[in-house]
Amino acid sequence: MSLATPASLKTRLAQPEALLAPGVHDAMTALLAVNAGFEAIYLSGASIAYNRLGRSDVGLTTATEVADTLARITERVEVPVIVDADNGFGNALNTMRTVRAFERAGASMIQLEDQSFPKRCGHLDGKTVIPATEMCGKLSAALDARHSADTLILARTDSLAIEGFDAAMARAEAYLQCGVDALFIEALRTDEQMKQACELFAGRIPLLANMVEGGKTPIRSSDELGRLGFRIVIFPGGTTRALTFALQRYFASLHTHRSTNPMREQMLDFDQLNALIGTPELLELGKRYE
Repeated sequence: MSLATPASLKTRLAQPEALLAPGVHDAMTALLAVNAGFEAIYLSGASIAYNRLGRSDVGLTTATEVADTLARITERVEVPVIVDADNGFGNALNTMRTVRAFERAGASMIQLEDQSFPKRCGHLDGKTVIPATEMCGKLSAALDARHSADTLILARTDSLAIEGFDAAMARAEAYLQCGVDALFIEALRTDEQMKQACELFAGRIPLLANMVEGGKTPIRSSDELGRLGFRIVIFPGGTTRALTFALQRYFASLHTHRSTNPMREQMLDFDQLNALIGTPELLELGKRYE
């Protein structure tokens, strides 16, 4: 049974301070994020592609792979999880099935975007989007499919790069009118665009800001974004970029030195790792049933 508490995310979003949710891609990164003190985490579809497949975020991941990853995370940690459901992995009926699967796996908020299939990372060029009316149908299907109103639906539009800023705002307005719980306008280009988006929507619905290192949106702190009006701030791929940087150094050192000794000060040892993941407590629990 999932340990995540969906209702707590709705309560948290009613508070004035922006919610900072780091990106994770498995139970270990989720555990590390929670141990660092984060109140919620973001399960990044791109990071699942990077780490499970070693591939780009171009629509190769399946709904089953995401649901499986989500279930492992919510079994391990007890904070709300915002999960990237791409474009629902198909049409409105596929979207309903995706929402039900992710809700069963413990999602607190399910993000759905208006890209066509196959989708790609929101900060890559060459995206395409479905008509706004079709997306409204998918959002309505998602809202109907969820078992609990505490499982929140986040509507994302990727249309800014294709149709322009005004069209993206019009889509966001249409998605708000569908009754979704939060909005995500992907790849805002400037501080001015972020400010305008907040002026239009922040007083009516929680608005999410996506910070991608090297992406199309200027990187700002969650405090700065909160002052603008954003209620959720994610750094979805930062975890993977930090891990990849560290592992490149680790593997290069091991290949060169034929030993981990040069890296020992930048690693946990056997006992430290076991303490982190709770091995002593797990073994003690096992003794109850001997």
